[in-house]
Amino acid sequence: MADDVKLKEKTQEKSATLESLRKADDDLRLPAVPERTIFPKEIGVAAAREQTPAVGQRATRPDGRLHGLGQTKYIDDMFFPGMLHAKIKRAGISHARIKSIDVSEAEKMPGVMATVIGKEIPVNSFGPSYQDQPLLAEDIVRHAGDGVAAVAAVTEQQALDALEKIKIEYEELTPVYDPLEAMKDDAVKIHNGESNVYATKTIMKGDVEQGFEDSDHIFEGTFTTQMVEHVPMEPHASIAEWDANGRVTIHTSLGRITLGRADISRTLELPINRIRIIATVVGGNFGGKNEITTEPILALLSKKTGRPVKSVYTREDEFISSTTRHPFIMEYKTGMSKEGKILARKVRLVCDGGAYCSWSETTLGKACILSAGPYNIDNLHVDAYAVYTNKTMTGAMRGFGAPQVCFAYESHMDDMAKALDIEPVELRLRNTFHEGSASPTGQVLEAVVVRDSLEMATERFGWKEWQK
Repeated sequence: MADDVKLKEKTQEKSATLESLRKADDDLRLPAVPERTIFPKEIGVAAAREQTPAVGQRATRPDGRLHGLGQTKYIDDMFFPGMLHAKIKRAGISHARIKSIDVSEAEKMPGVMATVIGKEIPVNSFGPSYQDQPLLAEDIVRHAGDGVAAVAAVTEQQALDALEKIKIEYEELTPVYDPLEAMKDDAVKIHNGESNVYATKTIMKGDVEQGFEDSDHIFEGTFTTQMVEHVPMEPHASIAEWDANGRVTIHTSLGRITLGRADISRTLELPINRIRIIATVVGGNFGGKNEITTEPILALLSKKTGRPVKSVYTREDEFISSTTRHPFIMEYKTGMSKEGKILARKVRLVCDGGAYCSWSETTLGKACILSAGPYNIDNLHVDAYAVYTNKTMTGAMRGFGAPQVCFAYESHMDDMAKALDIEPVELRLRNTFHEGSASPTGQVLEAVVVRDSLEMATERFGWKEWQK
């Protein structure tokens, strides 16, 4: 009897196991159906302190460890099989007509794989505002840093040696270095137009002449700033490589890759979907890497050779051929009341744009708007000009024209404070923007904290005690 019970239990267990396996097999054959979720779901809100856990804490940069250990890979650390090195032949003369370029001897040099001159570039001009800058000068050299020819060789030294063999015949032209001289009607026209002035901006508010008549004191001053190079620790660098499908990949330190991609597409006459830009870690930009430099040239050299081509600027290249901060000549005339209230201001800005426009038009506009300073001025007139000269081209740099005019109007305020015997901070507080003030272009300002900032800064600095 006991044996019958055990046999029955084993039979039931076997049947249960077979049924379980059959059910599992059926489940595997059925499509997976996820558990139904009803939306919207309630989302919990973290406590106030937990919403911003980084505030008040020491935050670690994600790339900090790699930088600290020297493991960050910049373009100069990158290498591809069969990679060549490119160098650019600079004009070394600030204004000249190119009569001939002979690269035949350079092409015979050991290790040289290809050369490129301006006439080989499909569309040899680029620029964010005006397309007035050649990648390699073709007919006219407009500043000493203009590239004239490029060489790709197995090593950098071989490329440099080949540059010495390039023969260029020039017809020297009269250069213009002073922007005020360049503005004159009889000045040499650097771009063969009617004038070397290629951008102007004007702001008028109220009646500036009446404001001067109503003033008790008139102050005038001229302020100048110099050309400034960005000097990033990593110079301009790029690598270009083509694939078998006729697409070019460019590793570059460009800061604005979308704009750069469009410029490369235009200069190479290549559909934009056949251009891939890989933005590498940038070792300093500050505005100086906002536009293309050698990328299309490297692409052409790579296409000629069928090999990756790399270019890294030397420090000398950076100084003579990359963009710089704009030098400005700034003339100020301000009418003041006895109480130290600004009644009128007239400003004339002359921006030395160098050989090409680059970002000068944008810079000029910002400088023009900000030139009056953060002060209430009912009567204002500002004229601003961007001018071509035969100097290194100017372009984007931190502030876009603001640092230059800030230096000018604050120096002007100090001069007037001294002449009126009014404490410098007090003179600013009497004229500074407040809630509801109108900017030079008529914008009504909100959330204005200039006065609060000045008062807080002077208190923390101990300005009053220091004045004693």
